[in-house]
Amino acid sequence: MPLEAVEARRLYRQIADQLRALIDSGEYAVGSRLPTERDLAEQLKVSRPTVREALIALEVEGRVRIRVGSGIYVIEPAALASPLPASATIEGPFEVLRAREFIEGAIAEQAARVARPEDIERIDASLTAMATVPHPGEGSMIHDRAFHVAVTGCLDNAVLVRVVGELFDQRLNPYFAKLAHYFENPESWRAALAEHHAIRDAIAAHDPEAARIAMRRHLARSQERFAQSFGAETASPSRASIGSG
Repeated sequence: MPLEAVEARRLYRQIADQLRALIDSGEYAVGSRLPTERDLAEQLKVSRPTVREALIALEVEGRVRIRVGSGIYVIEPAALASPLPASATIEGPFEVLRAREFIEGAIAEQAARVARPEDIERIDASLTAMATVPHPGEGSMIHDRAFHVAVTGCLDNAVLVRVVGELFDQRLNPYFAKLAHYFENPESWRAALAEHHAIRDAIAAHDPEAARIAMRRHLARSQERFAQSFGAETASPSRASIGSG
């Protein structure tokens, strides 16, 4: 019998699989509420962002519904609904943001060393466009992407431009889009825009350390915004104990 390739599953997918199995076994019936993110994280001994990625995956699959301020409820699966295959190459939103924080922080640092006046003009053009479009919406994402690509463009490295663009485009995957649906609003957009201006100002001032800190702070705060509580943190069922796997 030929051997098959072994693929390491992402942690959030393993958690989603455990929760789905509990739902399918009847431990959590349709209409019941799952434990809170905090309780799940404690039982599974993982971070709350990882639990959130798992819950978002289950919501995209149509297995649970998240009600902000109330909790996470099991719902009747839609006809023909099925989990994504284990080989699905969808990164979790927090995994993407952590990668961007590391990579784009270093890029912003170098951009502050080498940026030319025309580079700052491109960055400024993206900021002007960001300030004039409604959010959330397709236009805001286009101009947000243009800003991060413009910062990377200061380095004159096509590979880095492509990498940053592809990482940003993960915003379009169904998990990221579902998570953003809950927490992105005009207020969060104004906060993000102010963070973008801080990055721009540090690059224009040719201050590498300030640019790196500003970029990393922006992407860390993006994670914080997406990690806001769904609510119902004090009352949760404990019908099943979940192994850490």
